[in-house]
Amino acid sequence: MSTDAVQREATFARAVLDAAAGVPAVLMGRNDASANRRFAVYRNNVYAGLINALAGRFPATAKLVGEEFFRAMAREYVEKSPPSSAVLLLYGADFSDFMGAFPPAFPVPYLADVARLEWAWHTAYHAADAEPLSQDALAALVARADDIALRLHPSLSVIRSPYPVVTIWELALRDGKDEPGRLQADGEDALVLRPALQVTVRRLPRGGAAFVQELMEGKNLPVAAAAVLESEPGFDLAANLAGLMRSGAIEGTVNPL
Repeated sequence: MSTDAVQREATFARAVLDAAAGVPAVLMGRNDASANRRFAVYRNNVYAGLINALAGRFPATAKLVGEEFFRAMAREYVEKSPPSSAVLLLYGADFSDFMGAFPPAFPVPYLADVARLEWAWHTAYHAADAEPLSQDALAALVARADDIALRLHPSLSVIRSPYPVVTIWELALRDGKDEPGRLQADGEDALVLRPALQVTVRRLPRGGAAFVQELMEGKNLPVAAAAVLESEPGFDLAANLAGLMRSGAIEGTVNPL
């Protein structure tokens, strides 16, 4: 492809994703009005496709605010943050940050955290496959707890929220609303991963999110537990470790077994 053709394609792509841009000069002819109409239709179709992709990735978020509000918010996002890659699986990674700074969404303060949870679900679904450590291998770790660091599943992520984000997400998917009168006041932290075919989301106990984050930084069990105990004196290492084992969150160790 010639340099001119590449430049024309780049100009066309920029114009499609810039709502304030006019029709590229290369498309204009004797009937400018017709070119404007055709380009507007094409641009709207591109926007609609991106908005549909976001709606598919954030179904609970969309239910919490309603389809009309969600699509209007998503269009604002598309205009301000068009795709930077042809790999659309990556598109929407910062949509939750956009929501957190989007004034019309402020009356739903937990909306951005629900979106973060949904993005974690999306990335876990498309993450690399890995076999969790077997129960026998996990049992062998107990005797070596002082000198090993755990390697966690590549699909794993932690979402921390001052709101009951897992409960809101579950209710939104089930009923299409958050039913605020039934919600507890405490925040919830979520562990999201796909140890097998299905993505799982589970609530972490007190100190659980901080513990997982310490492990993700490569710290061994005693160091990670000590760091959490400084801020959470009631942290239960045995219970949290057992929960990670049952969830299939442990893939191996940093040190060879």
